[in-house]
Amino acid sequence: MRRKDNPFAFKPALAWIFFLLLLALPVQAERIKDIASIAGVRSNQLVGYGLVVGLDGTGDKVNSSPFTEQSLRSMLSQLGVVVPPTTKINPKHVAAVSLNAELHPFAKPGQKIDVTASSLGDAKSLRGGTLLMSPLKGADGKVYAIAQGNLVVGGLSASGADGSKITVNIPSVGRIPNGATVERGVPTPFAEGNFLTLNLHDGDFTTAQRVVDSINEAVGPGVAQAIDASSVRVSSPLNPAQRVSFVSLVENLLVNPGEAPARIIVNSRTGTVVISSQVRVTPAAVSHGSLTVTISENPQVSQPEALSGGVTAVVPQSDVNIQESGSRMFLFNTGVTLDEVVRAVNQVGAAPSDLVAILEALKQAGALKAELLVI
Repeated sequence: MRRKDNPFAFKPALAWIFFLLLLALPVQAERIKDIASIAGVRSNQLVGYGLVVGLDGTGDKVNSSPFTEQSLRSMLSQLGVVVPPTTKINPKHVAAVSLNAELHPFAKPGQKIDVTASSLGDAKSLRGGTLLMSPLKGADGKVYAIAQGNLVVGGLSASGADGSKITVNIPSVGRIPNGATVERGVPTPFAEGNFLTLNLHDGDFTTAQRVVDSINEAVGPGVAQAIDASSVRVSSPLNPAQRVSFVSLVENLLVNPGEAPARIIVNSRTGTVVISSQVRVTPAAVSHGSLTVTISENPQVSQPEALSGGVTAVVPQSDVNIQESGSRMFLFNTGVTLDEVVRAVNQVGAAPSDLVAILEALKQAGALKAELLVI
């Protein structure tokens, strides 16, 4: 009795194809806020430099990180402590760090944001350290926030006298939740003009038109107009309070995004292959097989007869065996779907590398109706 094929019983070698079947599911409606953003309403990156103090001897070394000593000497002088130039400072309890934070849109002075501190020198760990007051600047060089506080470090490092060492995660990076106070806000064009522009995360003409149709159907005809495949212009009220309510209405409207183009992505470094649900194959027959060549060495000993004057020698002897496994052929009919492609590949027992070769051959034969991208 022939066993009925189970489409969900994948072979271990191709278990990574399982998640590809999820791409074949029907496209579901998405909220506009999940597929688009408002032009000009975005986060801004902040960066700074500071000193972390209070470390348990895991700070920077004076010889390999001279900038830590310079920073510490400069900070002490600003606080009224004069350190003679001839006095050597050992900053083993201090670490110079780079600070970075993200200033969210509409952030107002006095609000708190998170800060990440990363070691710049050779500090072994920032665990237990405290960041001293440090300014955070934007791309324009202006100070937008002030950071200070105790670090939370998820990494751990320990070493022994014999040189043995163990490290868990990354102890040279720490985070300060709500560790910076916003001092300056970033103006946004949200309340300016009589229209807003929605920028799609993934540009697509079909998706842009469906966004326009959804907004016009909910608000009124002519309210939204598509500018291109990535932008939709929406007329909005001038009153800021009414504009907030209007945006709240628009961003919660449901839209069915357009289906992505038929693509096959091949990662040549990891062997990962991703096949989109729109991939189609025209009629083609594929044969898959493998040729195994086995070479074994069986050296023989040549023993001369007595009193013949010869010497014992080793004579090399190689046994070459060529074996070709059973090659099976499968047929792709007109317009086969992703599910059928996966089933055919599983039935023939192709490995990921073999699958890439099959797809490349189908593309060269003109039977693969998809864009093949190798990254």
